[in-house]
Amino acid sequence: MAKIAIIYCKRIQDYSCIACAKCYKAMTEKSAEFARHDDIELVAMTNCGDCPGLVVPRVKLLEEVLGRLGSGIDVVHLGTCMKMAMETAQCPIDFDELKPMLESKFGVKVVLGTHSY
Repeated sequence: MAKIAIIYCKRIQDYSCIACAKCYKAMTEKSAEFARHDDIELVAMTNCGDCPGLVVPRVKLLEEVLGRLGSGIDVVHLGTCMKMAMETAQCPIDFDELKPMLESKFGVKVVLGTHSY
């Protein structure tokens, strides 16, 4: 079972979607970027920490909190709202730099996107 954390864009999350409803739908249907997982356990959802994109400290904090709760993270999905922010809203996050950093520092897989709508 994949233990998944979703990180969403603090600035545009509730403008492109409300209450992460699209992420929940895609996760339930195992569609779009969630199709790669056989079984899914959502262990956390949090925002990126706002600009300039504080994702690394957020994932560090998630790891610490989840570790104390007897859980962990296998996969970090950067929400479709984060993908949109990177592509159209001048988000300072460079996915090509962030992905290997998170994967090496925390031993998690990193996926850009969640749903396709």
